[in-house]
Amino acid sequence: MFILSGCLICCAFAQRITVTIQAGSARPSEGRGSAGRPISPDIFGIFFEDLNYAADGGLYAEMVQNRSFEYSSLDHPGWHAFTGWEMVKRGGAKGSYFIGDANPLHPNNPRYLETDCDAGGEGSAVGISNSGFDGMVLKKGEEYNFTVFARQQPGRSISLEIRLESKDGALRGRAEIPQLTSEWKKYSATILADKDDENGRLILLARGRGIVYLDMISLFPQKTFRNRPNGLRADLAQAIADLKPRFIRFPGGCLVHGDGLKNLYRWKDTIGPVEHRREQKNIWRYHQTLGLGYFEYFQFCEDIGAKPLPVVAAGVSCQNTDRYWGVGQQAIAMEEMPAYVQEVLDVVEWANGPAATEWGARRAEAGHPEPFNLQYLGVGNEDAQTPAFRERFKIIYNAVKAKYPDLTVIGTVGPNPEGPDYDNGWKFADELRLEMVDEHCYKPPHWFWANLDRFDAYDRSRSKVYLGEYAAHDVRRQTTLRSALAEAAYMTSLERNGDMVRMSSYAPLLGKLGHTQWNPDLIYFTNTTVNPTINYYVQQMFNLNAGDFYLPVAVDSLEKADNFALSPVRDSKSGDIIVKLVNGGPDSRSLRIELVGVENIATNAVKTILSGDPLTVNDAGNPQPLVPEISTIAVGPVFDYESPPHSLTVIRIKSQTP
Repeated sequence: MFILSGCLICCAFAQRITVTIQAGSARPSEGRGSAGRPISPDIFGIFFEDLNYAADGGLYAEMVQNRSFEYSSLDHPGWHAFTGWEMVKRGGAKGSYFIGDANPLHPNNPRYLETDCDAGGEGSAVGISNSGFDGMVLKKGEEYNFTVFARQQPGRSISLEIRLESKDGALRGRAEIPQLTSEWKKYSATILADKDDENGRLILLARGRGIVYLDMISLFPQKTFRNRPNGLRADLAQAIADLKPRFIRFPGGCLVHGDGLKNLYRWKDTIGPVEHRREQKNIWRYHQTLGLGYFEYFQFCEDIGAKPLPVVAAGVSCQNTDRYWGVGQQAIAMEEMPAYVQEVLDVVEWANGPAATEWGARRAEAGHPEPFNLQYLGVGNEDAQTPAFRERFKIIYNAVKAKYPDLTVIGTVGPNPEGPDYDNGWKFADELRLEMVDEHCYKPPHWFWANLDRFDAYDRSRSKVYLGEYAAHDVRRQTTLRSALAEAAYMTSLERNGDMVRMSSYAPLLGKLGHTQWNPDLIYFTNTTVNPTINYYVQQMFNLNAGDFYLPVAVDSLEKADNFALSPVRDSKSGDIIVKLVNGGPDSRSLRIELVGVENIATNAVKTILSGDPLTVNDAGNPQPLVPEISTIAVGPVFDYESPPHSLTVIRIKSQTP
């Protein structure tokens, strides 16, 4: 069976396929074909999870690793509070260091460094060095913002020298803090790098005798995305912005409900001054500073014109919690649920409430007096459909809808597109009459081709769908043109069912080379490079060419053809007709495209095409992908097009309806 835009067709490879598009009408097509339908304005977005070092060491621009000495073996086997740091002694100085916790900056940030210095001689200094995440990238002529919280032993006179150095000790830039006080104080300096260096390090040197206390040692490039303080890595954030996503789901999937109840992602721990945020282990077995927190996520959404879609835990932890020890899903005690429900309600007030409200005031204090206009809230992620989950989800859902009836609450139907959790999740959604549920789907490329009609049969009276996580997993989980085209074909079916599938997002988004816990990913990166995959370009082509109405279409053909799909849509704002064609087969497809019901069709259209060897691999081992090629094509009310083998083509046509 071959599905082309929801209809069965047949054609011989040599025979031209006639595609008739009712381009000027919103009426269903007659005979064999697809009915016209509105398409959700939020159909294509992105999903960010702090996985594969996506946040710390990735999108979050902090250059210092373990800046507040909170690493531990709970984060990763072998890690400890000194991970990332080394002792430095120069000019015959003596000294030692250890971790203190008697007088912290904040209860959420309990540990700091104590260094006992004996560095009173000329050129004598004791200090520490940090090479960041696989080295610090320094760029000639650019400035870096250094901050530290420090104090000294009373009655002493200790100064600090801050140095940017190469791996072999060559100076790249410096600053001085001439005198510390005996109370915690934040010190700042701006350092200019005088040479490029991809393996730089930060050195703090103390001069004098006595004990110096250090915490929250930080280094940021001044040139963050949109020059935001505590901001994002500019090139990586720009690659995400270039996708033109309609929304961003954050801060993750499994990360949200965490590795046990003590590891739930609690949004209130992620706002306010960074030194007050409670760091914790990452369920993916590294560390979260939470410097990239709710304010930064919402601000990024606003900066790139994407709607925020935060996800909160549904009162239970991940069912895979400590799976080797058999712990499984844990549930918040019922007597603690009122407080947790209030926490969920408070995030809506924080995002949308006036500055005069308690949590709206906290948002305003952070620099955003106007509301963020939150429209969506996810509750839960791939949760096992247990009685404990259902009971807690229902409590949260009822409370949120009672106070915020216009907010769309998105439920969950498990990790797979079939099975007990999927079936029971949909039954539960029907019971509550949820507005939307979150489906997930990781399957081989052939599954996506075989299921192009999946959403055609969905009951429109039931919950709408957010396809929150999906990807075509090819052999060895590589990113290939074959997997990308399978996803493109599936995306045509999402557009065709844009009244039912309101949102969708590929997953995961980011993967740092050398630190991936999951493959494939949409964008691979190092400290110096950003490598979009072939799959990235498919997502981008759909995002840049999304319409708001799926046009009625009929296909006239005689014999069977496999691996071919199309989607004709209209962008009402521009009046453009956009035709997407996916040819996953080894032969070209001869098409005759007829546009009915439009006038003044431009003689030329913009054609964007992605094509090549279907087994072209673009992942950690091959950072140079196939990229789309843009040209023009002659068009008219009727025109012919030869769809190349193994290709995605987007044809954007200027026109006017009568």
